[in-house]
Amino acid sequence: MLRQGRHAALTLMSLLLLLWHEAMPIEVPQDAKILQDLKQPPTIVKQSVKDYIVDPRDNIIIECEAKGNPVPMFSWRRNGKFFNIGKDPRVSMRKRSGTLEIGFRSGGRPEDYEGEYQCFATNDFGVALSSKILLRVSKAPLWPKEVLEPVVVTEGSPLVLPCNPPPGLPPPFTFWMNSMMIPIPHDKRVSMGLNGDLYFSNVIAQDAQTDYSCNARFLFTQTIQQKNPFTLKVQTKELYNDTSYNATDPYGGRKVAETMPTFLSPSGSESSKMVLRDERLLLECIAAGLPTPTIKWFKKGGDLPVQKVKFENFNKTLKIVSVSEEDAGEYVCMANNHVGSIRHSIIVQVKAAPYWLDKPTDLVLAPDENGRLVCRANGNPKPNIQWLINGQPINSSLPNPSRQVLGDTIIFRSVQMGSSAVYQCNASNQHGYLLANAFVSVLDMAPRMLDPKTRLIKVVENNRTFLDCPFFGSPLPELRWFKNGQGSGLDGGQYRVYINGTLEIKQARAEDAGTYTCVANSILGSANKQVHLEVKEPTRIVQASGHQSVIKGSTVHLECKVKSDPSLPVTVTWTKDDKPLYLGWRLKKDGESLTINNVNEGDEGTYACTVKSEIDQDSSSARLTVLEEVSHNPSISSALPPGPPDPPIDLDLSDPAARSVRLTWIPGNDHRSPITEFLVQFEENRWEPGRWQNLSTYPGDLNSVVLQLAPFVNYQFRVIAINSVGQSQPSRPSLRYKTSGAAPDAIPKGLRGWGSKKDNMEITWEPLLDLERNGPNLHYNVFWRQKDTGEEWSNVTTLESKHIVSNTDTYVPYEIKIQARNDFGSGPESNVVNGFSGEDNPTDAPTELRVSKVNRTKVNVHWKSVDPSSVQGEFKEYRLYYWRESSLVPGLVVSKEKKTKGFYSTLAEPSGILSDLVPYSEYKMLMVVANSRFEGPPSNTVEFTTKEGVPDAPRFFRISRRSFDTIHLEWDKPLEPNGILTGYQLKYQTVNGSRLGRPQLEMFPPNVTDFTLRLLDRSTRYRFYLSARTQEGAGGVFAEESPHFTNEAYIDQVDIATQGWFIGLMCAIALIILILLIVCFIKRSRGGKYPVRDKKDLPLDPVDQKDQDGSFDYHSDEDNKPLQGSQTSLDGNVKESDDSLVDYGEGGDGQFNEDGSFIGQYTVKKDKDETEGNESSEATSPVNAIYSLA
Repeated sequence: MLRQGRHAALTLMSLLLLLWHEAMPIEVPQDAKILQDLKQPPTIVKQSVKDYIVDPRDNIIIECEAKGNPVPMFSWRRNGKFFNIGKDPRVSMRKRSGTLEIGFRSGGRPEDYEGEYQCFATNDFGVALSSKILLRVSKAPLWPKEVLEPVVVTEGSPLVLPCNPPPGLPPPFTFWMNSMMIPIPHDKRVSMGLNGDLYFSNVIAQDAQTDYSCNARFLFTQTIQQKNPFTLKVQTKELYNDTSYNATDPYGGRKVAETMPTFLSPSGSESSKMVLRDERLLLECIAAGLPTPTIKWFKKGGDLPVQKVKFENFNKTLKIVSVSEEDAGEYVCMANNHVGSIRHSIIVQVKAAPYWLDKPTDLVLAPDENGRLVCRANGNPKPNIQWLINGQPINSSLPNPSRQVLGDTIIFRSVQMGSSAVYQCNASNQHGYLLANAFVSVLDMAPRMLDPKTRLIKVVENNRTFLDCPFFGSPLPELRWFKNGQGSGLDGGQYRVYINGTLEIKQARAEDAGTYTCVANSILGSANKQVHLEVKEPTRIVQASGHQSVIKGSTVHLECKVKSDPSLPVTVTWTKDDKPLYLGWRLKKDGESLTINNVNEGDEGTYACTVKSEIDQDSSSARLTVLEEVSHNPSISSALPPGPPDPPIDLDLSDPAARSVRLTWIPGNDHRSPITEFLVQFEENRWEPGRWQNLSTYPGDLNSVVLQLAPFVNYQFRVIAINSVGQSQPSRPSLRYKTSGAAPDAIPKGLRGWGSKKDNMEITWEPLLDLERNGPNLHYNVFWRQKDTGEEWSNVTTLESKHIVSNTDTYVPYEIKIQARNDFGSGPESNVVNGFSGEDNPTDAPTELRVSKVNRTKVNVHWKSVDPSSVQGEFKEYRLYYWRESSLVPGLVVSKEKKTKGFYSTLAEPSGILSDLVPYSEYKMLMVVANSRFEGPPSNTVEFTTKEGVPDAPRFFRISRRSFDTIHLEWDKPLEPNGILTGYQLKYQTVNGSRLGRPQLEMFPPNVTDFTLRLLDRSTRYRFYLSARTQEGAGGVFAEESPHFTNEAYIDQVDIATQGWFIGLMCAIALIILILLIVCFIKRSRGGKYPVRDKKDLPLDPVDQKDQDGSFDYHSDEDNKPLQGSQTSLDGNVKESDDSLVDYGEGGDGQFNEDGSFIGQYTVKKDKDETEGNESSEATSPVNAIYSLA
């Protein structure tokens, strides 16, 4: 037996592991085209109620509607046997429906069709069942004929008049009337019981003045049947006089013996009642006695649930509308008067028909996927679960290796086409049953988009944006987004892709505009959709009027200047006090403003300007106040602009109480703007003296309020008035008011218990605020005990906000509570919270760490879990450490930084998926188990290699232009090749506005990283798409567009210093500069050896004299004379010479360089009369001749 138990446990564990890997069921969208093409088993969508009572005067209609593809066929069973509709002329079935109609125009009795009916809906993929419908015909039998003798009763005695209505279907509603059709009044003494009988707690003589007839109303026939009336004869011990009756003394002064209470219903001291869950519970206690007893109700072991219990019939009936299990127990009713009391106990049992905990739902799977159907129900007693397939017990169906039934669960493994069916789950006990249909549909459908193929979306810049891409397919397709046909998929960073296909752009920017394509791929094909995104500037009001006060009869302009995207039309609307503003001769809207002429009192209010575009809007509002006309008397200030109010005055305290006081004040001048509210502030001198704090705000029409205060605080108050302009200065403080102390009202918040060490538990909480202390000497009572041990509470009293419990076991649960106390007493206790002692290092490591299904970027990770007790703390996760050991690409250096990923699982052999790996790389991994503070020892280290993938985009891609008819392209290899590069592919096409030319393709070996393209037309622009390739295909695309070059303004990116013409030009310029430098040097060195005329009008000597050595002598007789204008001394005395060098310069502004050479050219000395037109006949200077050559 033990071995069998172990084997069952292992089987259950393996099934649980299987379920861990099951695929998510496919949700079929409610798309008309998909539903039209989708083949599905039938589903019951409408049926009659289980207990179906019909009116015999009408035709009988039993409903059964179902959907499916193909359209289902319908059949019926009656009392468990096939119901042949064609053989009964009274029975027909509606077209394309299973609803039955039974007519009786040609005769027949409805009673002949009573019974249990069940509908079957069938198509090629399965059979769905309705619930079993119990059909019964309503009955309203007549009251039996009977002769009723007068009822004789003694005054003061109890009396019960029986009703005993005929048993109708459904049961009739009963009530009592007299023969004059006047209802019998009910009160504490006379009332009708739940069974319809009329009860008198005690009879008075007045009761004989009428008769009593029980009436039964039948709901279906809407008929009332009346029982023969009872007449009463009341015997009195003394003579009865009608005039002696009054309500305060119903016995007219006669002496009637008083009696202690006795129960008329129910009888005895104890009874029992059974009620079903969710039904109505009615308990009744009707007592006899004189005086008339009063009824009270109790529940043993607890209080009556006040929210659910209602008392009716003068407290004689206890009613609970919807019963639940906690309403079971012993209820006690007590009847008492001043003579005595009596009790009756009613034991209430709550049973339950089956109700759903987990109702099976339709399951759509792709071939080779796993799934499960779960049918969980509860009830009292526990319901029995039975599975059917297509209406037949599953045990009698053909065996299916992909299906296994395990109690309330059916597990499916690797389902195949053709195994679609409808499964029924029947949960039943002695009180009722539940039946649910759930189909399993194995579906293969190529991916398809559920929206139009193209869509235009306009969004506002910097807003969060969602691009929807609803799709469907079986198996569930993989969906990726691309922008402008480029890239390897958008996800991460600015983008996020949701499981339903929606792409989120976290903050739309202008560069995010473009065409986005979502592509859904599966093994059956692909589908795509394009979304054109336009990012627009926000619509906003950049200039708006503020609050204005204008004089009556004047003109006011309200501004509303708008800035918006030029491509979006906007509309501007004005409202006043949130109502549409109607324009006329006085109110005119002019572009970006509103003008109001001849302002009057009716124009006062709040004006709002709202500007709307098709995608956003903005609004601004301003308050317009209309003032009276300016008075000629300057003392009248009504025309002045409004201002902040004056502070309130004469603060007064009255009506003192323990925790409240009334504060009254006189408002100050509002300065032409009504006071809208008052702010009351307080200051206390015990905890934070001198600090004013806000207490409360009150409407502007109040000047006397009751302030709610805290105990043990010495208050003073001040008031601030507020209007539309601003706040007043604070008022003068009031007198101080000190509240009396009290025990704390507040419970410390943030109570928690946690371990800072492995053998302790720190209990911490937030201390009470100063105003929550309520009295002196505040401290805290802290209670704790180990959970689920039954031990007594330990406690400690402390002034701190922390207490440490030492010498605890590692990670043990505790129950904790706290209360505050002061010198006035203890406050309320907190709710019990759970805490834990400290954690320690986990002792065990996960074992048998391994990988499977390794692809480019993902790998499945498997391991065996640790013993939960070895975690020694709160289990947080299995933490996987993994790092990239190397790349399989030769020479590529990688980072060996360790990364982590957590997996939370409590299974014996968990598994998970590790993603975001780099293709074509060697990885290592190990795993530890972690609690909230520590990690355990590492598992075995696992090495694995990811498969080759497509490369990243090239590292860079540059476009330059070497000449007017070529474009040069350069790029570098990708940072992550993700495999062995096989080359590069370059796609390019011409661009002319929005038109694109025919794409061209160039392929390059992996060692080529540049390309020169010859232009057919110098003004042509190109768009380039460059990607690297491995054996797995092309990788990420680097897209660039050639810049726009013009012939007039073009800066060649080729180095001009390497051009021949440029080198020749530079050499010629250098040679000329060298010649000029030589000439200047000669002139400077011989500057004193040329003839200078003493007299300006004499020409130069025609023949130069030679020195003895044969050299020319440029000295003259006047050489020893100083030059005119030369500096003869340092004291600034200057003598003029008739022959100054300055005279040889043009205009007399000759200057010297730093090396003493002249700037400018030497010229022939000009005559002083040059201004009069006389020109000099001197020869040109030789130096000038040389300069002229230059």
